[in-house]
Amino acid sequence: MLATTALAWAGLHSPAQAEPRRPECIAPAQPGGGFDLTCRLTQAALQASGALKRPMRIVYMPGGVGAVAYNNIVAQRPGEGGSIVAFSGGSLLNLAQGKFGRYTEDDVRWLAAIGADYGVAVVRDDSPYQSLNDLMDALKTDPSQVVFGAGGTVGSQDWMKAALTARAAGVDFKRMRFVAFEGGGEGITALRGNHIQAYMGDAAEATTMLEGGAPIRILAVFHSERLPGRLADIPTAKEQGFDIDWPIIRGFYLGPEVSDEDYQWWQQAFETTAAHAQFPVLLEQQGLFPFNLTGEALDAYVKQQVRDYRELASSFGLIK
Repeated sequence: MLATTALAWAGLHSPAQAEPRRPECIAPAQPGGGFDLTCRLTQAALQASGALKRPMRIVYMPGGVGAVAYNNIVAQRPGEGGSIVAFSGGSLLNLAQGKFGRYTEDDVRWLAAIGADYGVAVVRDDSPYQSLNDLMDALKTDPSQVVFGAGGTVGSQDWMKAALTARAAGVDFKRMRFVAFEGGGEGITALRGNHIQAYMGDAAEATTMLEGGAPIRILAVFHSERLPGRLADIPTAKEQGFDIDWPIIRGFYLGPEVSDEDYQWWQQAFETTAAHAQFPVLLEQQGLFPFNLTGEALDAYVKQQVRDYRELASSFGLIK
């Protein structure tokens, strides 16, 4: 009788039984952007791996590049174990700059990172800058002759990539010429019209543009090692003598009061999915590169990244 009871109790608490009854992925933006991509990728991957049996709906909660969703989860839905919220490297950068209000990186439970993109420096295919060194030499000679463009304002990830490039060239970022555009499409149009000389974008975005026949050249990838696939021949900034590394991770967090049981179920689901044969295929289809961390490892990574971003933002005078 005791053995039967024990088995029944174990069955009630097996991973299958612990699956959330109404799983949802919160995308902190309008449909069609990076957060939506992160949720859709995860929706498909969790189903393909068998880690999630029930359908997972996507809920859109735009505002403040994640700030509205962050505040909502922490203040109003802190214990909802069925709701995972997408975040990106941009979310962490905004957290570091205090753009999420009174909440910090310590106010949620960081769950899983599923992939990453990386910064790139892009020029026209007929640009006189054949390498990152050529661009750096031009900056050193006369910063005013190089106009950077990107789909982000001052303090954004794309602005940071430009500022780090200027700094690596030994140029005061305040002398850097930078034009902000509404999105990558406008930026590349400006590049093709020679209104800007360098576009600070992302590897996935640049790969898509190359495959679409855009007349561009990628000078460098801002990562510690070369990327696989179409960009395998593109040297890193470090290879060319400049220590610029800009990962753009994509992942999820849970509310601060979510139970350990729910947290561990989701963690196991993501680990199972990351090990599934279909996951790399789905990742590649979305233009992302492998970057898998869960649990304590992700928590440590996120908090160190936010500290680094905070120091970086302070050094650029973005925060006091």
